[in-house]
Amino acid sequence: MKRRDFLRSTAAVSGVVSGAGLAMPRLARAQGARVLRFVPQANLSSLDAVAGTQYVVRNAALIIWDTLYGIDSKFEAKPQMCEGHEVSADFKTWTFKLREGLTFHDGERVTTRDVIASLQRWMVRDTMGQKIKASLDALEALDDRSFRFRLNKPFSKMLFALGKSNAPVALIMPERIARTDPFKLISEYVGSGPMKFRTDEWVPGASAVFEKFAAYQPRAEKGDWLSGGKRMLFDRVEWKILPDAATAAGALQNGEVDWWETPVSDLVPMLKRNKALEVAISDPFGNIGSLRMNHLYPPFNDVRARRAVLMALSQADYMQAVVGDDPELWKPLPSFFTPGTPVYTEAGGDILKGKRDYEGAKKLLAEAGYQGEPIILLVATDISITKAQGDVTADLLKKIGMNVDYQALDWGTVGARRAKKDPPGKGGWHIFHTWHAGADCVNPAPYTALDAGGDAAWFGWPKSDAVQADIAAWYEAGDLAAEKAAIAKLDEDSFANVTYAPTGFFLQYQAWSKSLSGVVKAPFPVFWDVQKA
Repeated sequence: MKRRDFLRSTAAVSGVVSGAGLAMPRLARAQGARVLRFVPQANLSSLDAVAGTQYVVRNAALIIWDTLYGIDSKFEAKPQMCEGHEVSADFKTWTFKLREGLTFHDGERVTTRDVIASLQRWMVRDTMGQKIKASLDALEALDDRSFRFRLNKPFSKMLFALGKSNAPVALIMPERIARTDPFKLISEYVGSGPMKFRTDEWVPGASAVFEKFAAYQPRAEKGDWLSGGKRMLFDRVEWKILPDAATAAGALQNGEVDWWETPVSDLVPMLKRNKALEVAISDPFGNIGSLRMNHLYPPFNDVRARRAVLMALSQADYMQAVVGDDPELWKPLPSFFTPGTPVYTEAGGDILKGKRDYEGAKKLLAEAGYQGEPIILLVATDISITKAQGDVTADLLKKIGMNVDYQALDWGTVGARRAKKDPPGKGGWHIFHTWHAGADCVNPAPYTALDAGGDAAWFGWPKSDAVQADIAAWYEAGDLAAEKAAIAKLDEDSFANVTYAPTGFFLQYQAWSKSLSGVVKAPFPVFWDVQKA
């Protein structure tokens, strides 16, 4: 039975279509206009969006901690915790001043000591932060509200670095917490943002609770993505972890939850028929599917093995597995960049076009020295996107003669395993799947997955001097034409290196009760200005 048929039949048996009660444990029905119940994309395994890059962790962290600047829906960075800034003509000296009245959830005032410690931790993990750190002469406090970067090289994209949404995020924490080793998770969750985290109500795998922080002072401007006034109109936001799609659909239809972040596409037609629900594309910038190979160990330390996967990879197979039969929800992507954006290019992407070459892939694998060793494939089965991609990859690898060790795990475990540099047979891995928000793939600045800096790169640790030179050329570009030239070369060199394998471009739905207003399209759930009738 196909996955989509199974989901439909499960939903019907559970009474979802008819609106009857679910044949499974029921959630308490959402009560009151001051409580929002939300079903996130995955289990919340941690809250540290500096030490890790999972989107679900980032989404939770953005409720708890604020940032110095915040990107808006035009990808412009606007002052958030900062009152403003001054910059020298050569972009080497940046001076910032904090707004008055900023406080942490424990009642302590936010000072530049906290800011500097937070930025120092962030700069170790983030690719943009690493570029700042590499040219940093000093990051110094001028007083309790003002601080300054002194650089020995120009860095014109400072505001975007401090306000971008992709993890690692430059979250502002109390100094004592920010002093945590950036390669270890924080254990205390004292935030600077509009909601406090209720540690006493956190049940990993089941629920997480956020409570309005009464002392938070929103900016005067209207909220726009991560910028402006983050006005929380709920006293509580309760996250309900429901990895089973039929259960989540039933809970939404029965009024037990208010908002489902990522409804599986197979159940969307059914949800659309429910007149009490709104169903819409969550983010017009979409997503890029990702097959990530470990560049440290055989066979994928040899570019020929990585290219073999690209030669045989059918993006249509992946995308139809992820989003189903609706051709409006996906498109092939012979590129690493988001389609429809100013620098989009398909330079170097011909390897993903045309008929798939299984025999050519087998030949390349043999040249790379592959002799049938088990390929450890980590598959997060509790997320439909990663489960669907993992199943296609298992079939693909078998078609080109590889021995697949399919390891079914939850997303939290995959998140921990993928960070291990141990050999695949000793706790490490060969392949895992994820996806990248299209908003993070519009240019190299937020694009952690495209960095090829070796040990300092993202999981898989690709290394390519050519790719790194192309990224540097983009940072130094003086106009759009120069940026496009750098991006075309970057796309070409990234395919030559097979930094990772794009599995296609796809859109996702979100679904919510019509009792809610203020739900917006964004690369992450935006809770401010949402209210319930």
